[in-house]
Amino acid sequence: MAGTLSGFQIGEKVSFLYEKGTGVIVRFDVNNFIVVCDEDGFDRQFRANELAKIHGTEYHLPDDQVAQINEDDTISKMHHRIFSETPTGAKRPMDVWELDLHIESLIDSHKGMSNTEILNIQLKEMRSFFKKAQQKHVRKVVLIHGVGEGILKEEVRSFLAKQEGVDYFDADFREYGKGATTAEIRYNIH
Repeated sequence: MAGTLSGFQIGEKVSFLYEKGTGVIVRFDVNNFIVVCDEDGFDRQFRANELAKIHGTEYHLPDDQVAQINEDDTISKMHHRIFSETPTGAKRPMDVWELDLHIESLIDSHKGMSNTEILNIQLKEMRSFFKKAQQKHVRKVVLIHGVGEGILKEEVRSFLAKQEGVDYFDADFREYGKGATTAEIRYNIH
């Protein structure tokens, strides 16, 4: 048991499931406690079920699973709402699509799923949603990612940064708090 406990290893980066923060596993203590050095340099004890592994900042499905995914087929029933903004000198209101990326909004149950599996579902939903919005020439989408640890937000913004003709920024604070990103899509219509 010197090197591992419940699948965790010394030196592995973890996040805390029931509070904000991350740390690195420094040792295993008696009674199955895992000692984690947190972001502030303090050693803290946790049970294995209170921690989640951080596998890195890039989350991808294994190549054999990627081949099985049809981006147009999402796991959820595309729970999103479409609404119109008030015209601001334009002839008609702008359609805005909104997608709630909280896992509870996407699938019926996520019990027993790892954080990486949950994140992969969220990112797949977002990519599919964004692709459909582009196909319909929607000019504005709101992606609700929540505040949390910020991993989903980082992944959402990393995806948006790679898209051509897309500007993104924090969504309206009064409506979404700090937990959403708005993306405006420009189309080259000739």
